[in-house]
Parts: sequence; structure tokens; C-alpha cells
Amino acid sequence: MKSARQKSSSRLDLLGRARHSVRAAARPTKDGAHGVTRPTRATAGAPSGEFAELHARLAEAEETLRAIRSGEVDAVVVAGKEGPQVFTLEGAEHAYRVLIESINEGALTLTADKMILYANQCFARMVKRPLEQVIGSSFRQFLSAEDRAKLRPLIKRPGKSGSKIQVLLIAGDGSQMPVQISIRPLAKNGFKRATFGMVVTDMTEARRNEEMLRALSQRLVEAQETERGRVALELHDRITQLLCAVLVRSQTLADKLPARDGPSKREAMKLREMLGKAAEEVERISRNLRPSALDELGLAAVLRGTSTEFADRTGVSVKLACVQLTARLPADTELTLYRIFQEALKNVEKHARARHVTVCLRQQGGFVQLAIKDDGIGFDPNHHPAKRKGKGGLDLFSMRERATYVGGALIVKSAPRAGTEIVARIPLPPGATAAKGTDL
Repeated sequence: MKSARQKSSSRLDLLGRARHSVRAAARPTKDGAHGVTRPTRATAGAPSGEFAELHARLAEAEETLRAIRSGEVDAVVVAGKEGPQVFTLEGAEHAYRVLIESINEGALTLTADKMILYANQCFARMVKRPLEQVIGSSFRQFLSAEDRAKLRPLIKRPGKSGSKIQVLLIAGDGSQMPVQISIRPLAKNGFKRATFGMVVTDMTEARRNEEMLRALSQRLVEAQETERGRVALELHDRITQLLCAVLVRSQTLADKLPARDGPSKREAMKLREMLGKAAEEVERISRNLRPSALDELGLAAVLRGTSTEFADRTGVSVKLACVQLTARLPADTELTLYRIFQEALKNVEKHARARHVTVCLRQQGGFVQLAIKDDGIGFDPNHHPAKRKGKGGLDLFSMRERATYVGGALIVKSAPRAGTEIVARIPLPPGATAAKGTDL
């Protein structure tokens, strides 16, 4: 703010009926001590007259600062490339100001150059600066260079309904606060350069709640994996062994039947075949719940085995290309990638109607990347019917959450009739390197 002045013809009474304005009079001069434009006055040239003049200017400057602090200024003069311009805060009645000052969010109006024309006390508290230092300053000083770059296109081309962005607000003491900024274009205020309205919302509590929910979800997933391991062990050590014992007994019974009793012998052989299939299915379920090979042989071996089983069972061709790492990934990373692979194949089987699936495990920079691509019917990720029907949407959510748990990210690329690609990127541990890749 280049200069601000309270209209001399009005004073704020106890009922708050009058408003203070900031206007420039004819033939202004600039008070270098306070940066406030003042109208010239005739002086007698005597020292006492000069002191009286200085005293009057000081009183007006103090009154102007008081009006700024209390939010009673409804216009400011800003120096720009086109010369000084007066910006009027239209509709800034007392009741409106009371409402803006009472909300628990920062409220601002800015020029296209991000000069702050108005700010409420809440925003001043957010940035931990006096309000008189905020008004007239640049909003850019409260953002990092990265956040300024993200905000710039929203200021230049804001949508009619406004835009939202989450950034870190830098306070006067150097501390940072996560906030969400809502931006809306306002009236041009009678000048070529439009002004913008901003609402700044403190996201500290929301971030804290989000972290607590994520931690809770992670504990639930860990508990789920523990229970899966327990059930898998029960199935493998008890149910599968019991079925195998019954299978052997049924084979013994079939062998003891006389050859002349053909129908009974055939029924016994069918029973043996059904028991064999049941044992295989229980073993498959046990492997899916918690593959022991994942701990013993590593991720590549498990991906190979699961791909072969999936292709044999569904008839969908699976091409697997893996890069063997010289060092084993952490157990939670291997399990995360395996679960994402499982969910992706499940979606291919249930929804994709695909004939071919390509799986690629490789190192890219400091990340290990698992990509699963199919040639199925695809979908619109933003308007997925599965989300409305309650099918599939939770699978994608679960995959994203699992990738986030280990510091990674999940990218879903799809379009109707163009197939789907799911890419999981997870940081590698320090010192991990990749060996030559192979097609499996």
C-alpha cells in the first residue's frame, strides 16, 4: 500500500454509523516518515507553524493506522505501472466487516499482482504479523517458490466458480502451516486489473486427523495380514493334510473294489478326483492368503507362480518381465507389491474381459516399479461405475493405501475400450541395485 488516508470529513461515532475512507487531495505531498499522502497546507513559515503542521500530520497518521488496524478503511491508494490507483472495497459496511472478522478463516482481497488490499485479523494471526504490516504487502512473501509457481496459473486464469489449492503458509517467525486457499475473481473495481478474493483455511487439524486415520488403517491392514497368515497356516497344516489323508484312503478303497463291481469302482475314482481338486483349491487359497514362497524365494518367484496359476485357471495370457534385484526388498514392500498384483489380476478376471496381461517389475531411478497392463474394456477413472455399484472401487482404494503405507504411490491409467494400466512406484532401500531383466 503506497498511501492510505482517513476521510477528514467523517469520524467514527459510538454507533459505528460513519465510515473511514482513504482519499488523495489535490496537490498532494508525501510524508517520507510514514509514507502517507497528505494535502498541502498554507504555513506562515514560523517555527511554531511548522511544529503545528508536523503535529497535525502525526495525528492524522496515527488515526490512519488506527483505522487500518480496526478494519475501518474502505479504500486504499496503490502505486502501479499506470500510476496511483484507488481501490474501493465495495460493500464494506460495518456489519459485513464484523462478519468477516468473526470467521475462523483468513479472508483477503488481492490485486492481479498479488498485492493485499484487505485482510482480516484471522489471516494476520495465521502469518503471525500485525495487520498493518499485512495490508499493502505482497501475498507472495507468505509462500515458498514452489507454491508460488502452483498458485500463479490459478491467479492468471481462475475459473468462474473459483479454484482451490493446498499450500504451506510461511509465517513471520518462519513456521509453516498447511492451508487450503479458495480463490474467486471479484469485480474489476472500476479498473483494468481485476481483484481476487481468497479464503485461507487452516488444514493443520484436518491433516492430523488424516494421519490418524491412515495410521489406524495401517494397523488394520497389519492385523488383517496377521490373521491371513494364521488362517493360511491352519489351512495348510490341517485342512490340506486332512484332505490328502482322505484322498489316500479313497484311493485305497477304490483299489480294493473288485473289477466286476465296475459302477462302484468308477464312483470311488470320481470321489478321489473330487477330493484331489478340493485339496488343490484349499492349497491355492492358502497361498493367496499368505504365500510362504514370498518369504523364502522372493517377489519375482511368487509373481511367476501366481501368473502361471492365473493363466491356467482363466485362460488369459500373462507375460511377465522381471528385474532381479541384487538385494532383497523389505518384507513389507514385497508384500505390498504382491497384494497390488493380486488385486489387479482379480479386477482383470472380474471386470476387464481382457485376453492379454503384461506385468513388468523393474527399477527406475531410486524406485522399484510394478506395472500391470491389460487389453480389456477399460473404464473412466473419474466416473467408474464400480464406485456407484460398490464393486471394484474399494480394490483401487486398498491398492493406493497399501502403496502409501510404504512411502510409494499408485497410478491408474485407463479409458473406455482402451484397457487399464496400474503402476505402483515404491522407494528402494539404500544400496539396492538391479540386475539384468528377464522375460518370464
